Amino acid sequence: MAEHKASIRWARTGDPADYTSGKYSRAHTWTFDGGATVPASAAPSVVPAPWSNPAGVDPEEAFVAAVSSCHMLTFLYVAQKAGFVVERYEDDAVGRMTKSERGATPWISQVTLRPTITYAGAKKPTDTEESHLHHQAHDQCFMAQSVKTEIRVER
Repeated sequence: MAEHKASIRWARTGDPADYTSGKYSRAHTWTFDGGATVPASAAPSVVPAPWSNPAGVDPEEAFVAAVSSCHMLTFLYVAQKAGFVVERYEDDAVGRMTKSERGATPWISQVTLRPTITYAGAKKPTDTEESHLHHQAHDQCFMAQSVKTEIRVER
């Protein structure tokens, strides 16, 4: 099976006393095996600015994007195999954090996908067929099969 790699880099700047008092930057970078480097940070809702960078991708956003992207890529595959031509696929996915059953630790308990799909050509899926494609995509999506988070598709 394949391996997927990411390098995470963070370095303390400023006075060591700032670090020990919790007043340090959470900004860092993610570098992926293909060479892309992405600015990252703690979510501003978790660590307020200036110790977080709202312009950076936070792990929670990345998780939602990964789930949505995997579903989309798998949907494109199953739609193509079923003979449909997808012209455009857009999703405004949302992750919902709640407290865990074990206590106060929050987790992303639900990701709601809201895809809008445009098809080309004469063959277009019925609502039932499109729903079936989404079920197939969910069942075959690597991310969906890797997490305990509930994943919903709203159309």
